[in-house]
Amino acid sequence: MRKFDLVVFILLVLGSGLLGGCGLGGDSQSFVREDIDLGYYEKVAVLPFENHTSDAFAADRLRDIAMTQLMATGSYDVVDKGLVDSVLLEEAIEKNAPLSKATLGRLGQLLNVQAVLLGSVDQASEARGGGGFGYPEVSLTLRLVDTSSGTVVWQASGHRSGYSLAGRLFGAAPKDEFQISLDLIKDLLAGVVK
Repeated sequence: MRKFDLVVFILLVLGSGLLGGCGLGGDSQSFVREDIDLGYYEKVAVLPFENHTSDAFAADRLRDIAMTQLMATGSYDVVDKGLVDSVLLEEAIEKNAPLSKATLGRLGQLLNVQAVLLGSVDQASEARGGGGFGYPEVSLTLRLVDTSSGTVVWQASGHRSGYSLAGRLFGAAPKDEFQISLDLIKDLLAGVVK
């Protein structure tokens, strides 16, 4: 009887470990200003994201995914990326330069938006596990800033990994960078959907 109990115990531990490893491999935190009505914000512009990674194109990729997901929520009209970049160029606003309240107000008027979505990519890399097992990792912070006041009305940060214990044990391929980026951005934007 003891041997049977030990086998059941081991199977339960392994089963819970496998299920725990099947998740998204990450976490997130978000903030929504309580004294602000997100319903006020109808049209937003997604500015170029800051890139704190060695991947030169990570910020551009994640900006595109964020724009697509923001539009997919149906909560906001989103200004075309080309128009946003053109206005930034015309106004001589350098990519990733700090934005003053006056600059935000001017962007709000020129783009006819109530808010801008800013982002910073803190990690977009391939991690290595034991035995050379590789999997992607992405960390991102997004914030929605009111163009008239400069107030951050919403912010969320998160991390996702393509690693899963089940995938590792059974030889399944990890989620690719696009899929974990999409999962992460969907999760983060859930806090700003009105």
